[in-house]
Amino acid sequence: MSLRLAARLSLPCPSLVRTLVNRAAQRPVPPLLKRVRALAPLGNIATPEAFLKAIGRSAETKISPASWEELFHTDGPQLRKAGLSVEDRRYILWSVEKFRQGLEPSEFAHPPKPAKKIRGRGPSVQNGKKLRSRRHR
Repeated sequence: MSLRLAARLSLPCPSLVRTLVNRAAQRPVPPLLKRVRALAPLGNIATPEAFLKAIGRSAETKISPASWEELFHTDGPQLRKAGLSVEDRRYILWSVEKFRQGLEPSEFAHPPKPAKKIRGRGPSVQNGKKLRSRRHR
């Protein structure tokens, strides 16, 4: 069978293999949408400082953004340079994203997880008491 005949036969039937070209790369790119939500105050929060007070955990003492744009564009490395712990960085970035999505801080803000009172886990720790073995030593 010649190549010309094989090419003619393959045109009307669909190809059952993937092409080497990614079709997603051929689609036009949609226009860039501004992801930063409108800077209209939400509830009683008009400034970034008020937002940081509303989320709690004394976040207003740890960072002080000058504008909403600065707060929305803050990322982890910038917070790390400011000297925040990992828990504080994650909580602030998570809270900013929730606020950007339109939620009130009273809906998502929560206190930090309390410190563990008992070290260890598993069967050796039962009901807050460390069990000793019953065998004689």
